[in-house]
Amino acid sequence: MAKAASPTEKGFIGRNAGWIGALAAVGVAAGGVAVGVAANRYAKRRRARAGDQLVDEPFGELHYDDQFSVTTEDGVSLHVEVVEGERTSPTLVYVHGFCLDMGTFHFQRRAFEGEYRQVLYDQPGHGKSGRLPRGEYTLDALGAGLVAVLEKAVPDGPVVLIGHSMGGMTIMALAEQAPELFTDRVVGVVMISTSAGRLNEVTFGLPEVVSRLNRPLLPFVRRAPRLTTAVADRARKAGTEIARVLTRRYGFGSPNPSPAVVGYVEKMNSTTSTEVIARYIHTLYTHSRLPALAVLRTVPVLVIGGDADLLTPLVYSQEIADELPDAELVVIEHGGHVALLEFPDEVDDAIERFLERLP
Repeated sequence: MAKAASPTEKGFIGRNAGWIGALAAVGVAAGGVAVGVAANRYAKRRRARAGDQLVDEPFGELHYDDQFSVTTEDGVSLHVEVVEGERTSPTLVYVHGFCLDMGTFHFQRRAFEGEYRQVLYDQPGHGKSGRLPRGEYTLDALGAGLVAVLEKAVPDGPVVLIGHSMGGMTIMALAEQAPELFTDRVVGVVMISTSAGRLNEVTFGLPEVVSRLNRPLLPFVRRAPRLTTAVADRARKAGTEIARVLTRRYGFGSPNPSPAVVGYVEKMNSTTSTEVIARYIHTLYTHSRLPALAVLRTVPVLVIGGDADLLTPLVYSQEIADELPDAELVVIEHGGHVALLEFPDEVDDAIERFLERLP
């Protein structure tokens, strides 16, 4: 029998209902989405799985040649995996986004396996990496973490940095901290579904009047007590079906994405604790690194964005491309926020063409 919430927990739930809704950025929409979810879901799931070519895809189980940990300056242990390839130059280094892990690059890792040397790692508080002992996570610290990974996994030689969402922001933070790397070692940058700032203006596809209600609440999410986040985690696990629907709505743009891929993304989301999410919100909400893009003018840049991305809309990719006159912008038609999982062939082809053009 499930344990009933204590009066203390109930009090926390009542007082923090607003920030929990803001945290999901879809709180107001959730009720409407939930209506009808239970009806016929079993039959729909069976029909979807029957036609899903990726139902047996080994997500999270790809080959690696080496794995190890890297400890950051603030004491977080980062899980790193290395996949060797015939081409040892340049090394492809992948940096994943918020509430995800290195598995976000599943199809890219597989596409370039055996050809390029590849390095992947889980960001602090995500996947198999450790958590920050105390305080807030910051993009500055993520940039420093990327430096630590490079120093151990790729001590010399050219690299291509490939960042998705928060991973792209991490690369911008690195450019701000260590611009010399972009003249000495980084020979190319790929940024997928990311932004140089103004995330507080994202409406998440909600009516403007609704999205305005959530924005003032976001900076206060980081103040949520540990007990409240524990309660929220239990609620997330209990609402798996709704979480899957929301993942499909806000992560994907095509009308019929692979249920296996949706499930994999939802799994990555659900394994990122609410406490970690709350401690990241402030740095993402205040992210502003448009000036840092000037450093990237010294290297070839590929910008990829989906035209149906509700989390980092295409306008943010276009803004980055506008700041980098020589950058190539590739738009994925019907692509959502995880276009690299939703339309892997298109994304892989764009990256392959980009790599082939590098000096």
